[in-house]
Amino acid sequence: MLKTFGLFAITALAEIVGCYLPYLWLRQGKSAWLLVPAAVSLMLFAWLLSLHPTAAGRVYAAYGGVYIGAAIVWLWIVDGIRPTGWDLLGSAVALLGMAIIMFAPRGA
Repeated sequence: MLKTFGLFAITALAEIVGCYLPYLWLRQGKSAWLLVPAAVSLMLFAWLLSLHPTAAGRVYAAYGGVYIGAAIVWLWIVDGIRPTGWDLLGSAVALLGMAIIMFAPRGA
Protein backbone atom coordinates (compact mmCIF):
# COMPACT_ATOMS: atom_id res chain seq x y z
CA MET A 1 0.00 0.00 0.00
CA LEU A 2 2.81 2.45 0.84
CA LYS A 3 4.59 1.56 -2.41
CA THR A 4 1.46 2.37 -4.42
CA PHE A 5 0.89 5.65 -2.61
CA GLY A 6 4.57 6.60 -2.96
CA LEU A 7 4.49 5.90 -6.69
CA PHE A 8 1.36 8.02 -7.01
CA ALA A 9 3.00 10.84 -5.02
CA ILE A 10 6.09 10.88 -7.26
CA THR A 11 3.81 10.75 -10.31
CA ALA A 12 1.84 13.75 -9.04
CA LEU A 13 5.02 15.73 -8.43
CA ALA A 14 6.19 15.02 -11.98
CA GLU A 15 2.86 16.18 -13.40
CA ILE A 16 2.66 19.32 -11.28
CA VAL A 17 6.23 20.34 -12.14
CA GLY A 18 5.56 19.60 -15.82
CA CYS A 19 2.56 21.94 -15.74
CA TYR A 20 3.99 24.58 -13.39
CA LEU A 21 7.05 25.35 -15.49
CA PRO A 22 5.02 26.37 -18.59
CA TYR A 23 2.81 28.40 -16.22
CA LEU A 24 5.91 30.32 -15.12
CA TRP A 25 6.79 30.98 -18.75
CA LEU A 26 3.28 31.95 -19.84
CA ARG A 27 2.09 33.90 -16.80
CA GLN A 28 5.24 35.21 -15.15
CA GLY A 29 7.48 35.92 -18.12
CA LYS A 30 10.14 33.36 -17.21
CA SER A 31 12.43 31.80 -19.81
CA ALA A 32 10.99 29.62 -22.55
CA TRP A 33 13.81 27.20 -21.72
CA LEU A 34 11.61 26.05 -18.83
CA LEU A 35 9.63 24.15 -21.45
CA VAL A 36 12.48 21.64 -21.81
CA PRO A 37 12.42 20.35 -18.22
CA ALA A 38 8.62 20.63 -18.31
CA ALA A 39 8.47 18.22 -21.26
CA VAL A 40 10.86 15.83 -19.53
CA SER A 41 8.78 15.99 -16.36
CA LEU A 42 5.58 15.21 -18.27
CA MET A 43 7.25 12.27 -20.02
CA LEU A 44 8.34 11.00 -16.59
CA PHE A 45 4.74 11.45 -15.39
CA ALA A 46 3.37 9.29 -18.22
CA TRP A 47 6.01 6.61 -17.66
CA LEU A 48 5.36 6.52 -13.90
CA LEU A 49 1.64 5.97 -14.48
CA SER A 50 2.50 2.93 -16.59
CA LEU A 51 4.30 1.26 -13.66
CA HIS A 52 1.13 0.46 -11.73
CA PRO A 53 0.14 -3.21 -11.96
CA THR A 54 -3.59 -2.71 -12.54
CA ALA A 55 -5.89 -1.56 -15.34
CA ALA A 56 -5.07 1.88 -16.74
CA GLY A 57 -8.54 3.28 -16.14
CA ARG A 58 -8.42 2.29 -12.47
CA VAL A 59 -4.96 3.82 -12.11
CA TYR A 60 -6.05 7.09 -13.74
CA ALA A 61 -9.16 7.31 -11.56
CA ALA A 62 -7.28 6.63 -8.34
CA TYR A 63 -4.38 8.89 -9.31
CA GLY A 64 -6.79 11.83 -9.45
CA GLY A 65 -7.26 11.61 -5.69
CA VAL A 66 -3.54 11.73 -5.01
CA TYR A 67 -3.12 14.59 -7.49
CA ILE A 68 -5.70 16.65 -5.59
CA GLY A 69 -3.80 16.14 -2.34
CA ALA A 70 -0.47 16.94 -3.96
CA ALA A 71 -1.88 20.10 -5.52
CA ILE A 72 -3.07 21.32 -2.11
CA VAL A 73 0.40 20.67 -0.66
CA TRP A 74 1.88 22.58 -3.65
CA LEU A 75 -0.53 25.46 -2.92
CA TRP A 76 0.86 25.67 0.59
CA ILE A 77 4.58 25.07 -0.04
CA VAL A 78 5.17 26.69 -3.43
CA ASP A 79 2.41 29.28 -3.70
CA GLY A 80 2.61 30.17 -0.02
CA ILE A 81 -1.16 29.95 0.48
CA ARG A 82 -2.32 28.07 3.53
CA PRO A 83 -5.05 25.55 2.67
CA THR A 84 -8.44 26.07 4.25
CA GLY A 85 -10.22 23.41 6.23
CA TRP A 86 -12.38 22.83 3.17
CA ASP A 87 -9.26 22.29 1.04
CA LEU A 88 -8.01 19.72 3.51
CA LEU A 89 -11.39 18.01 3.81
CA GLY A 90 -11.72 17.80 0.03
CA SER A 91 -8.22 16.34 -0.22
CA ALA A 92 -9.01 13.77 2.46
CA VAL A 93 -12.17 12.71 0.63
CA ALA A 94 -10.23 12.42 -2.64
CA LEU A 95 -7.51 10.34 -0.96
CA LEU A 96 -10.15 8.11 0.58
CA GLY A 97 -11.58 7.62 -2.91
CA MET A 98 -8.12 6.65 -4.18
CA ALA A 99 -7.74 4.11 -1.38
CA ILE A 100 -11.14 2.59 -2.09
CA ILE A 101 -10.42 2.29 -5.81
CA MET A 102 -6.92 0.86 -5.44
CA PHE A 103 -7.21 -1.36 -2.39
CA ALA A 104 -10.76 -2.73 -2.44
CA PRO A 105 -11.02 -6.52 -2.64
CA ARG A 106 -11.58 -7.71 -6.18
CA GLY A 107 -13.31 -10.84 -7.35
CA ALA A 108 -11.36 -13.13 -9.69
